[in-house]
Amino acid sequence: MIAPNVRVTNEPFDAYREEALLIEGCRDIGAVVTFTGLCRDEAGTLVALELEHFPGMAEQEIAAVAGEALARWPLLGLTVIHRYGLIGPGEKIVLVVAAARHRGEAFQASEFLMDFLKTRAPFWKKEHRSDGAAGGWVEAKASDDAAASRWGKDTS
Repeated sequence: MIAPNVRVTNEPFDAYREEALLIEGCRDIGAVVTFTGLCRDEAGTLVALELEHFPGMAEQEIAAVAGEALARWPLLGLTVIHRYGLIGPGEKIVLVVAAARHRGEAFQASEFLMDFLKTRAPFWKKEHRSDGAAGGWVEAKASDDAAASRWGKDTS
């Protein structure tokens, strides 16, 4: 089994570079699925999201979810990067790059990872609003839990 590349960082990342690093020299990969999650401006009401995490715990949980993906699908490469800190609209927050022999495996693993990152990764998001009002902490969404439940595992 391959070892996933998992990073939690406050620095921006280059999705193209990360994909290139993952597949460099690999000739048996037939599909790469790259998912990049961005910060939305919420119709102009958001200046930034502030993501907080517990160092060590976040990496450990993401690595556990990545390990579950590797156990379910025969991936040939996997990178998961999640940012923290102050992130403005249009900036990248999360990256999942899954490489496999076939597209179905790469697509499913990427979807699985994102569904579980939304529900299990220990990050807390606080809104910074453009009108100067106090932004609140973003609540978990039932729709995220429902998406994760389709994989047949408890998300808590």
